[in-house]
Amino acid sequence: MLRKSLSFRTLPLAFALLLFAFMPAMHAQCKPPANQHPVLSPAEQTSVTLDGKDITVYYCAPSARGRKVMGELVPYGKVWRSGANTSTTLKTDTDLMIGRQRVPAGTYTIYTLPSATVWKLIINKQVGQWGTVYNQPQDLARITMEKGPAPSSPVETFKIYFDHTNGNKTQLHLAWENTDVYVPVTAVK
Repeated sequence: MLRKSLSFRTLPLAFALLLFAFMPAMHAQCKPPANQHPVLSPAEQTSVTLDGKDITVYYCAPSARGRKVMGELVPYGKVWRSGANTSTTLKTDTDLMIGRQRVPAGTYTIYTLPSATVWKLIINKQVGQWGTVYNQPQDLARITMEKGPAPSSPVETFKIYFDHTNGNKTQLHLAWENTDVYVPVTAVK
């Protein structure tokens, strides 16, 4: 009787431990295949707080490693996962205006459509997929990005960051090699 009682009491704890043991963290999505060492595109994240609400982007950051990036590694005219490995994830605790598009609070995948002159940021409702799995009917929005100032020296490792944050406004930047593009982001109520 005592033995059954202890097992019954420890079952929720055992279940919780098992759940946490198998629950991958957002950064685990950048883990390379078993035969690839070291991690070539490590996990990164960038966050900002607007009006007391968090906005976070999780991504895997590839490096140029001597390769030509824009127009080759990142081909023009083709949807790009905006990072490496699994898809880049945007999580927002508040409704946003990204450019002129309203984006409800939630979790999304970010893709881009780069070109030599104009980039588009794609907010996609499908989440959790490998980065090269793109389902266009799931697009919430395609937003024209603006060119930021050219980096003073080539950016070796792809970087997503928030800049010019003030009150409920910020800019979401993507920078790599000699390119920096961004979209304005505003928290809305």
